[in-house]
Amino acid sequence: VRLVESGGGLVQAGGSLSPSCAASGSIRSITAMSWYRQAPGNQRELVATITSEGNTNYADSVNGRFTITRDNDRSTVYLQMNGLKTEDTAVYYCKADVRPSVGPGLEVWGQGTLVTVSS
Repeated sequence: VRLVESGGGLVQAGGSLSPSCAASGSIRSITAMSWYRQAPGNQRELVATITSEGNTNYADSVNGRFTITRDNDRSTVYLQMNGLKTEDTAVYYCKADVRPSVGPGLEVWGQGTLVTVSS
């Protein structure tokens, strides 16, 4: 099972980006899918989470600006980021809580996608 992210990049402050993250492999189901971020010199922090039922939770710093959605048929999670600020600059990682076809549940991380917001 692996996660592949795409959609990061360079954008000016106030702009928008919409990275996505697709899971592949022998997957029976995926419960929660999340986005985390890590800025240079900082610890990795939770940005947003979405359950398989579509319930969402956001960090206070992005609430009202970012929207997390998922397509269960495609095993893909999206993060619509609007009103970007320079402090949103970070490597963004997705995480999925996966029940594979065989074996115990797994916590799977993507490789990260860089988001840079310029002033």
